[in-house]
Order: sequence, then C-alpha cells, then structure tokens
Amino acid sequence: MEQNTYGFIGLGLIGGSLAKALKRTDPSCRILAYTRTRATLEEALKAQAVDAACSSVDDPQFATCSCIFLCAPVATNISALRVLKDIVSPDCILTDVGSVKTDIHLAASEMGLDGRFIGGHPMTGSEKSGFAHAQAHLFENAYYIITPSKDTAQEKIDWYRQTVQQFGALPVILNYREHDYATAAISHLPHLIAAALVNTVHDLDSREEMMKMLAAGGFKDITRIASSSPEMWEQICIENHDNISRVMDTFVALLEESRQEMNAGNSAAINQMFARSRNYRDSFSSRSLGSIKKTYRVFCDIIDESGAIATIATTLAVNGISIKNIGIVHNREFEEGVLQIEFYEEEPSLRASDVLRQHRYQVWVR
Repeated sequence: MEQNTYGFIGLGLIGGSLAKALKRTDPSCRILAYTRTRATLEEALKAQAVDAACSSVDDPQFATCSCIFLCAPVATNISALRVLKDIVSPDCILTDVGSVKTDIHLAASEMGLDGRFIGGHPMTGSEKSGFAHAQAHLFENAYYIITPSKDTAQEKIDWYRQTVQQFGALPVILNYREHDYATAAISHLPHLIAAALVNTVHDLDSREEMMKMLAAGGFKDITRIASSSPEMWEQICIENHDNISRVMDTFVALLEESRQEMNAGNSAAINQMFARSRNYRDSFSSRSLGSIKKTYRVFCDIIDESGAIATIATTLAVNGISIKNIGIVHNREFEEGVLQIEFYEEEPSLRASDVLRQHRYQVWVR
C-alpha cells in the first residue's frame, strides 16, 4: 500500500467528494476513474479531482490501484466487482459507499473476495446530486461506517480507518448485518414513516387543503425527509426489506398499543409512552428538543479548521444575534450543513442566515 493510487467507479456527489477529499489530504496520490457519462469525467479532470480517465470497468489501469471505491448503485457495484476481482492485485482494497451492505457483502463472498472487500457508508450527503456539487470537506465530522469482510486483515482495516480519519470523518467499525439492522431503525424506517404520514394527510385533507395550509412546526420537522429521492429510497427499501420489516413489526405493535390505550382512556399508559420516549430522546448525544415543536435552526457549511465555529459565533454576536445552541452535525446523511445553529425565535434565525450569507457562507434554514 505504499503507492497511493485510488480508483473510482462512479463520480456522483459522494464519489466526487471522496476524490476531492483524497486529493486535498494527499496531493501526491493518483486517482483513476470511470463513469458512464464522459462529461462527468471531463469535469473531474478539469477540476483536478481525477488524474486519468478509464474507458471501462475492465480498464487495465485499475490494476495499479491500492483501493477502489464503488460509488454507483448496488447492482452496478456488484457487476463491477465481478470484473475488477480479476484485474486488481490481491492487496487492493475494494470498497463501496452504499447505505445497505448485506447484498454486496454476500456477493463479494460468493466471488471469493472475503478479505479483499470492505464495505463503507459515509453518513453524509446533500439535497444536491452529481459531481458538480462534490465538496472536499463533505465528510468532515461525519460518521463513516466501515464493514470489513470476515477475513479482512487487521492491517487493511487500520489503513482504511486512517484514510477516513485523514479527510476528517469519524470511522466506526461494524459488522455489515449490524449496520443494516441499525440503519433500518434509525434511517430507513423513519423515511417510510415520514412518507406514510405525508400521504395520510394528503388522503384525508379537504378539497380546500386546510391540513396542508396549517401544516407547520412539528409536522414539517418530522416529515422533512419525505422529500428525499423516490428512486434512491425505492432501492434501499427493496435491498434492506428484511431488516426494515423486522423493525416495522415493533413500530406497528407500539402504534397499535397506543391506539388501544387511547381508546380505552388509559391516560397513565399514554403518559408513560410519551415519558419513555422523551427520556430516551433526551439522552441522545446531540441536545434534544424534547417533544416535537417548532424549532428555529440554521445549517451552515464550514471547513473544519481552528477557529471556524468561534468566527461564526463572534460574527453573530457582533450583530446582536443570540444563539440558543451551536454544534457540529456528525450524521449529515440528511442534513446539508456541517454546523447547526439553534435560536429561540424565528426572527434572529432569519437575521443570522442573512448575516452569514453576507459573509459568503452557504446557509440552509430549517
């Protein structure tokens, strides 16, 4: 692994950002890439995120790589694995960036790639897609899940962990089945719930769309992720259906239990349900807001460097804007900015976004 040569299959938001991050932290590294769209390769070459374009997945240039990142849809990644396994050296790490790991791990095992394939899932992203929106600092302070195969040598895991740390991410080692079960509960099921809740309101709303007009605060907070890509979530739900179905069983049972207690007028049971959820939610590492209510948050993209947060806090203070809470968002899979700033009221949050934009920060208001 002395020669840092990386290969990429796909250069979308995640793949492009990874290439830029590697170039920033290791300017001497060499990056090769293949994408189905030639224009994307030309754009990456022009941005100097890629050193050489490959004509196909079986391009012999990939034989020089110490690590290849598969950044296409799962089916495409699996097909690429079948080709690359006979091209790359035994020491080359093959990895992916998908949010579901079981299918590709099983496929890699069937191909005899145990020990050579290591799954990866950077828990970050953006509402934007494509190489045009790739950013070298996209992974800073974001969790990066690493799922080794059963025979992966420790030195390869250590190398992967160190590489992830170099571009500012927070590596977490998990078994791939544990990863898929955890993400089914904390990511995949919430998207289904949000979609179902939005569709419920859509189906029950009046002709005048009164529910839609009044929807605000908590409703918008807990259904925001319903605006995610239908194509992406279709794939995730199909790929991880077993785990999602398992956690959905528990969710449906709890929902049915709450309906029964509510209809029976069992106020103590209802109170206990909300108390239990509040206590657990408030124990999360990021400061909890308790019961769902209107919150005033600004997300700001910053580069992880000394004094970056202090500069923003000082800028807002100089303009007489009080902050309720400020902190790094570690899991940014469904948030745009790395820095979350909370305010007590709407007016200062709007003023803060204007001030930060004037200082050339990229800002999103929630």
